[in-house]
Amino acid sequence: MDHGLDLPDSLAGRVAVITGASGGLGAGMAARLAGLGFSLGLCARRVPSPPGSARASVCRSVDVTDAASVEAFADEVAGELGPIDLWVNNAGLLGPVAPARDADPALVRDTVLVNVAGVMYGSAAFARRARLHWPPARRVLVNISSGAATSTYEGWSTYGATKAAVDHFSRILAAEEPQLVVHSVSPGVVDTPMQEQIRATPPVDFPALDRFIEIDRTDSWNSPAWIADHVAALVADTLQPDATTYRVPNEPR
Repeated sequence: MDHGLDLPDSLAGRVAVITGASGGLGAGMAARLAGLGFSLGLCARRVPSPPGSARASVCRSVDVTDAASVEAFADEVAGELGPIDLWVNNAGLLGPVAPARDADPALVRDTVLVNVAGVMYGSAAFARRARLHWPPARRVLVNISSGAATSTYEGWSTYGATKAAVDHFSRILAAEEPQLVVHSVSPGVVDTPMQEQIRATPPVDFPALDRFIEIDRTDSWNSPAWIADHVAALVADTLQPDATTYRVPNEPR
C-alpha cells in the first residue's frame, strides 16, 4: 500500500513525532507510520493511544502552546526512542467560522496560539536536536498546512491566516536550517471531526459550505494513510517537492 511512492523497508526503526495525535489526521498518520515500522512519539491535549502495530511509542498529554512542555516531550522521546527522524506539527484548531467582525476574540487567540506558536515551538525543538547529531542524518520537518492558506474562504479569516503564516514560517526555517528537510504540507480534505464542525456552520457564516457538503456526499476524501505515505516518502527521499510548500494530490479512487 505505498501508492507508487516507493517506500523502502529501511524506514523501519525510524523515529517520528506527531502532535495532535489523539484523533483525526494525526491518529490516522500514526497508524500508517507504525505499519511502516516507525517508532512513535505521540502527543495531544489528551493522551493519544498508540497504534497496536507500533514498535515502540511514547504517548503524552502536551500543550503545544507551552514551549517548555514541548521541549520536555522532545527530550523524553529522544531519550526513550533515539534521535528523532521526522517531526510532524499536526496539532491545530479550526477556530471561529464567521466573518472576522463577529469572531470570538478568545477563539481567535487560541487558534493563533495553537496553529502558529505551537508549530514554531515544535519546529524549534526539533531543529535544536537535529543540530546535536553528527554526522547529520536526513531529518524531516512537516508542518501541516491547508489550501485555506492561499484560497479566500469567507468565514475562515483566522484559520486561513494562521495556515498562511505556517507556510511562510516553513520557508524561512528551510533557509535557516539547511540540515533539515522542511515542508509545509497541505493534505487536501480529510474526513475528520473538523469537517463535521465545518458542515454544521450556517451558510451565512461560511458561503463555501456546499463544497464541503458535496465532498462528504461523494466521499471524495484524502485518507490519513494517503497523507502519511507522502510524509514517509519525504523521509525516504523518494518524494522531492520543488518547493517548501507541498499539496498532497487527490487520492486515486
